[in-house]
Amino acid sequence: MSAIDLERVVTHPQAAGRRAQQRIFITMLLVGDVLALGLALALAYAIRFEFDISIFEESDLPLHLPVYWFFLLIPLCLLVLALVQLYDPQYLLGGMQEYARIFNATSILVTLAILLSFFFPLFRLSRGFIALSWLFITCLLFLERFIVRHVIYRLRRHGFMTRRTLIVGADEDARHIAEQLLSTPTAGAELLGFVTNDVPLGKTLTSNLAVLGTLDLLPALVERLGVEEIVVSTQGLHRTDTIRVFQNYAYADDVDLRFLPGLFEIFATGVRVKEIGSVPLVSMNRVRLGIWESTIKSTVDYLGAIVLLLMLSPLFLVLGILIKRDSPGPILHRRRVVGRGGQTFDAFKFRTMYQDGAAILAQYPDLEAELKQNHKLKNDPRVTRIGALLRRTSLDELPQLLNILLGQMSLVGPRMITLEEMDKYGKWRWNLLTVKPGITGLWQISGRSDVSYEERVRLDMYYIRNYTLWLDLLILWRTPPAVIGRRGAY
Repeated sequence: MSAIDLERVVTHPQAAGRRAQQRIFITMLLVGDVLALGLALALAYAIRFEFDISIFEESDLPLHLPVYWFFLLIPLCLLVLALVQLYDPQYLLGGMQEYARIFNATSILVTLAILLSFFFPLFRLSRGFIALSWLFITCLLFLERFIVRHVIYRLRRHGFMTRRTLIVGADEDARHIAEQLLSTPTAGAELLGFVTNDVPLGKTLTSNLAVLGTLDLLPALVERLGVEEIVVSTQGLHRTDTIRVFQNYAYADDVDLRFLPGLFEIFATGVRVKEIGSVPLVSMNRVRLGIWESTIKSTVDYLGAIVLLLMLSPLFLVLGILIKRDSPGPILHRRRVVGRGGQTFDAFKFRTMYQDGAAILAQYPDLEAELKQNHKLKNDPRVTRIGALLRRTSLDELPQLLNILLGQMSLVGPRMITLEEMDKYGKWRWNLLTVKPGITGLWQISGRSDVSYEERVRLDMYYIRNYTLWLDLLILWRTPPAVIGRRGAY
């Protein structure tokens, strides 16, 4: 990279004021939390003491007492929020993880209130007021943090509230993480370039990101570029170089050091560290979800499948009759696909093709080649008349509700794929084995068949690595408009 290009990186208009932006972010959280806490306590007080609700017992507490303690409860709440690291930038903007910390904080507050009421009569609070406070504080903090997070995401898309980031290493993992961060502007990483000894200075590696220097120049680059975060690909460095970077920046106050582990492609399910014989060893979780997440997701899947099957049974009957009248053959088609753990199973679909589809396609060599490449055809001569309608409306997928009851699929998940398609995922195919495929997913709400195969892989990997219950709810919420809009449906 030329001196002029490097100067352009240095004088980026957003390079200054990062610490001020961080202070603004924390201030936003504090102000939002105070407002949420104040409104929650006011609602709890009003409902408990101002309205005559029969479920609450008569209280001999003077009504001014909760108001008196009102001004002490908010600082106490803020202190507990701080203790569970809800103002630590390392743990913010994490979606489900942040909500879990909020739930823990409000539960601690309720426990403290009960203990204080028990041991100190002066601090007596109505049980109804405590219960309502817990409910409203939890819900309003959830809502407030959700709003703040999406405000920050919008700012990050415009270059604010970001971290100036260097990637150390230039191997495949380093390039992949660069592409993933570039495709996710809400992550807040302003990528400057790569630092490596293995590639010539100035060479562009991916998406206009070039090599800015060697490892010997890393300290000078960090100081000159105002770097706030260093991501190290351990696979792309010698052991001595990795140790040197660690020694220089592991304990730096103004630079966050993050390591991208080797075998990046298998780290999709999370890891845990356990000492055996005083030696810290890393092992991987067998599944992507924790026990509570898995329980909730399975419950939603089974209940949702049962309810939908009961509601849609008349539609199933009508579609079955139409399929049989349209062309000879079975009503349901079985497609052999790969599930969690690499187990194969038959995914059910309403039949949308003629039985002699292979012979029909053989008459179109160009379409055969396209199908082999993309596993999809926009104008497929094998599709029946009723099949075309079923595909455009995604009604052909409905029998997969039976696969959910069989424990093979989920309402939301990555695309189901065949064994032959596994090769399309390359080294990321092992990630697919950690979760069940879904009837709908990110690919479904992002354009379906209009999305390139490479983009489908990226969307599936994003879902697997970033799964939360909230992401599932978002996908379910956006699926009906995507189906009705019929974008990419063929």
